[in-house]
Amino acid sequence: MFRSSIEKKLTSMTSELRSLREELIVIEEQLVQVSDEADDLRLRALVSETPLSEAEHREAAKAVAAVRRDRDGAVEKIERLEQKQDELLDRLGTSGGRR
Repeated sequence: MFRSSIEKKLTSMTSELRSLREELIVIEEQLVQVSDEADDLRLRALVSETPLSEAEHREAAKAVAAVRRDRDGAVEKIERLEQKQDELLDRLGTSGGRR
């Protein structure tokens, strides 16, 4: 692969990684919020022992699980891109300056 092609791919990946990392920050903030809310609803369900409070707690727990899946997906994407980026950097280093 030519050096210029590798450099273009690296530039593109850098931009995509930056975007994914920003998205991950937002997702993690959301996770904190929905987790706190789920904890509050869990306590309410324990104290009130009503079907409604238990249903609210179950829904909040589902929301937490969904946000965790989103976070895990973003982390996996970042890891895959970082691995590809490392491979391209290795190629760039071994390309010997070919253009």
